[in-house]
Amino acid sequence: MNKKFILLWAGEFVSAIGSGLTSFGLGVYVFERTKSAGAMALVTLLAFLPSVILGIPAGVLADRYDRHLLMMLGDGCSAIGLFYILICVCNGNAKLWQICIGVTISSIFSAFLDPAYRATISDIVSPEDYTKASGMVNIAGSSRYIIAPFLAGLILSVWDIRVILIFDICTFVLTVITICYVRKSIEKSTKSEASALEQLKEGFMILKEKKGITVLAIYTAAISLFMGFIQVLSEPMILSYTNSKTLGICETFCAMGMLVSSIFIGIKAIKKNHVKILGISLFTCGIMMVFFGLTESIAFTMASGFVFFLMLPYANTVLDYLLRTNVESKSQGRVWGIVGVISQLGSIISYACCGVIADLVGKTFDVGVGRGAGYSIVAAGVIMALIALCLFLMKSVKALEHVNQ
Repeated sequence: MNKKFILLWAGEFVSAIGSGLTSFGLGVYVFERTKSAGAMALVTLLAFLPSVILGIPAGVLADRYDRHLLMMLGDGCSAIGLFYILICVCNGNAKLWQICIGVTISSIFSAFLDPAYRATISDIVSPEDYTKASGMVNIAGSSRYIIAPFLAGLILSVWDIRVILIFDICTFVLTVITICYVRKSIEKSTKSEASALEQLKEGFMILKEKKGITVLAIYTAAISLFMGFIQVLSEPMILSYTNSKTLGICETFCAMGMLVSSIFIGIKAIKKNHVKILGISLFTCGIMMVFFGLTESIAFTMASGFVFFLMLPYANTVLDYLLRTNVESKSQGRVWGIVGVISQLGSIISYACCGVIADLVGKTFDVGVGRGAGYSIVAAGVIMALIALCLFLMKSVKALEHVNQ
């Protein structure tokens, strides 16, 4: 793996830790003050929604302009929203609407980072190293769930949310410096003279020609709809019978599964049976969601959560590989943007309704918000496992793999 990729990866690794700290800290902060899974889900939704709304224009910009500059602007300006939340906290307890505003501002700028980052990897990494690079990207992403929750739990046991926000703001500075260094060492590519609208049309034409990618994006949206339940409701479920420090330890242990498989993928690339591996990994994730939400046993929850995260990098790597090897590098920014919007529609629906569903289940069956969240995760896991089995029937998706053989 070349030096440019390692430096870029290291910067995003640090940034992921900072983002994970803030996500965990704000989740605990909101739940302790509202005792509502719906309030936590709202914050999660607002942190996610701008990336979907702006995904397509961000992808077009990534193909038209300097991708590294877009990454610097996205990472650097994201700190504005965190500064706003920090000021509100320092002036007293930040209200829910204030946190929502800050999170939305930060997310708007972050939306321009992902398509540029993904497309840049294809610019600086050779095709034979795509799956290894994806494995390392998963390692960086896993730090958000491994290092951040444990560290955030320790910080919150001694200090408060202000320390976490300050730390995250500092990580943005380091990341921007890293991207700037990598940008200077890469020759600027010649960009197309076509208009933004023409390039956007080209992106949709690519998806029309590659029907398997469109089908895969729609399929991923369905999976994201039900996977979102465990992403949002795991914290209120666990916090209902334990404290933030234990929650941090639990999340860190569970996410260690992601680290283990990401390291394995980074060392030993996935070379065949990509679609089969995708179906098996997503089916296993669904079954583990069922086990995760069944009881209030922290040991049982940690074990099932570990296996859940163990399977995720396999699915992410295959999805990344199939798109990266079926679309030319010069067009990947806009295609990543379009595919991202389609695949993340499920997450938007999930984030918008899962908190309300958990609160409703808890009240209806008089079991409290914690068990309401747990039962909701179980139901979502069952449906997700069934959807995962449908992948083996999708011929257009299998054709994407045959192109590369």
